[in-house]
Amino acid sequence: MDRLLYVAMNGASRALAAQAATSHNIANASTPGFKAALVRSTPETLQGAGLPSRVLATAQAGGFDASGGRVRETGRPLDVALADDHWLAVQADNGSTAYTRAGDLRLNEQGQLLTQSGRPVLGEGGAIGVPPAQSLSIGADGALSIVPLGLGANTALEVDRLQVVSAAPQTMQRGLDGLFRPIEGEPAAAPGNVLLSGALEESNVSSATALVDMIAQQRQFETQIQLMKTADENAQRSNELLRMR
Repeated sequence: MDRLLYVAMNGASRALAAQAATSHNIANASTPGFKAALVRSTPETLQGAGLPSRVLATAQAGGFDASGGRVRETGRPLDVALADDHWLAVQADNGSTAYTRAGDLRLNEQGQLLTQSGRPVLGEGGAIGVPPAQSLSIGADGALSIVPLGLGANTALEVDRLQVVSAAPQTMQRGLDGLFRPIEGEPAAAPGNVLLSGALEESNVSSATALVDMIAQQRQFETQIQLMKTADENAQRSNELLRMR
């Protein structure tokens, strides 16, 4: 009976982990640049007397679906859609460099260029600061230009250049803060045209598919719970038979 309980418990735990990842994906279905979270299972052999035959399937989050989302034109000068396998450098909470695909940028009252979540966007000289201007634009190469106050519309001044790197998705991993970091080494700066201005890459999460997955995972969890109840009932009946002897 313990083997049936073990298998059912393991399956229920795996279904819960999958549900958590699916819920996270549904919550971010409208987040620009979001990559759907994946859950992978890895075998782990239990050690101890009488346990070498037990292999636990441990669910580990952190993987992501690297497929691109739909690119939607917005016309907003601070919206950028990054090219495939390109990442925008931002400053993490601990001051280190991390990367994102989210291109919905904004300026705060101090003129700092930030992501919508409030993380400073990095340029060639560090965090990007924008002086007061009557208009601004971001070129396909990441150059941030402004028309200073009081000058003609034809007078453009390049303030900084967005730090964009090129790295294959399999060389990046997503942290608990939602930012991406290289598994090892540092990604190389991306030359040439690296983004499309006035557009956003939408989340690659399909809400319909995620909802279907959620229903299937809930049914799997309920099945595992029912197996655990059955194992418990069988154990009770076995004990009753033993007492009757």
